[in-house]
Amino acid sequence: MTAPRGVQVHPQGLCESTEVGEGTRIWAFAHVLAGARVGRDCNICDCAFVEDHAVLGDRVTVKNGTLVFSGVTCEDEVFLGPNVLFTNDLRPRAAIRRPASELVPTMVRRGATLGAGAVVVCGVEIGQHAFVAAGSVVTRSVPAYAFQAGNPARQKGWVCVCGNRLDPALRCPACGARYELHGHEVRAVAPQDSVVGRLRVGLED
Repeated sequence: MTAPRGVQVHPQGLCESTEVGEGTRIWAFAHVLAGARVGRDCNICDCAFVEDHAVLGDRVTVKNGTLVFSGVTCEDEVFLGPNVLFTNDLRPRAAIRRPASELVPTMVRRGATLGAGAVVVCGVEIGQHAFVAAGSVVTRSVPAYAFQAGNPARQKGWVCVCGNRLDPALRCPACGARYELHGHEVRAVAPQDSVVGRLRVGLED
């Protein structure tokens, strides 16, 4: 099977989708089904699976063994650690095959991270730049910039765009970015893109 133009597929990987952006890499034993939509410069690692009707934005990382089923949308720059599992049916039965229109969607917003072995029960939204710790089970929506852990996942604090935990004053000790609490949500004082831009410049120097 011929890979889409500009897409790198390992000889033991399988990409059946024609909707994969340039610069994306699909590694050994990974499988991207026809009908999946994958953006540019994604990294889909060994033994990962992306089902039809799943959507990945640009620069998404899908680590080894992660399963992204139909109905899941990951916006740009989402990180899915090894063996992350999404569900898409709240009442599955082997004898009942539900059409895609009846599956329960899940949304992962830009820049969010799901740690190794996290399980996401369908029907939730994980906010931008949120961080779900390894082994957590997400049963409710996660606010933007929230750090959650446990089974079920519970709020443990807040995180910066750069991934570090915020201190009690909502300041990042690593990059100095500042945040403010608005009701039950945290918002960046400086525009997010300026923080990310500084980080990228540092990586390129």
